[in-house]
Amino acid sequence: MAKANVKDLLEAGVHFGHMTRKWNPNMAPYIFMEKNGIHIVDLHKTAVKLDEACSALEKLTSAGKKVLFVATKKQAKEVVAKHAAELNMPYITERWPGGMLTNFVTIRKAVKKMNHIDKMKKDGTFETLSKKERLQVDRQRANLEKNLGSISDMVRLPSAIFVVDIMREHIAVTEAKKLGIPVFGIVDTNSDPRKVDFVIPGNDDASKSIDMILNIVSDSIKEGQSQRKADKEKSKEEGEKVSAETDADFDAE
Repeated sequence: MAKANVKDLLEAGVHFGHMTRKWNPNMAPYIFMEKNGIHIVDLHKTAVKLDEACSALEKLTSAGKKVLFVATKKQAKEVVAKHAAELNMPYITERWPGGMLTNFVTIRKAVKKMNHIDKMKKDGTFETLSKKERLQVDRQRANLEKNLGSISDMVRLPSAIFVVDIMREHIAVTEAKKLGIPVFGIVDTNSDPRKVDFVIPGNDDASKSIDMILNIVSDSIKEGQSQRKADKEKSKEEGEKVSAETDADFDAE
């Protein structure tokens, strides 16, 4: 499993929290000190909590489970989209669609609508529409792609969500908690860590900090995925071996 290094976290600025007047007292156990009116996160505790989160994520993905990444703030969108796409994981980086988890059936209908439009374009049905109708359909398709394109392959609820800035993404966190879906989150000093299952204390405002944490998280997920692949190949080989032995027994009879 990928391990968090305090020196790397320091260089990426993961230790910079919010102004002291904006702090959430529940973050006190993760705060090292105050400097120039800003809270400094205890990176030794960040490293421990990050390792715990990574261990859990590796275990989830080694079982073939999906993790939904959520980050709609400007500093995090591109970073999260890049990592999630590399991992072949679903992600939301535009506006969170209300009911994304709690009303998943409706969200799936919207995704199916998007796929239906694609099918229309392939089979020629699209060309039979009037110019006005084609413009409307194109507009609808673009809007669906923007908001739901990154989750088009997510056919069932995720087994966990990973959130950057739990205050901004509070609706996502609330929906996940309501359904008992584990929440992993980068939690800054202005947030309530009690709202997530796996707290990663750190700076959720700087791209460099977010990227550093996600690099470590991604490495762990990749290890889980590799383990999953190896286990499937092993099962396949064992199945073929049993099949060959059975055939040999029949031949002997």
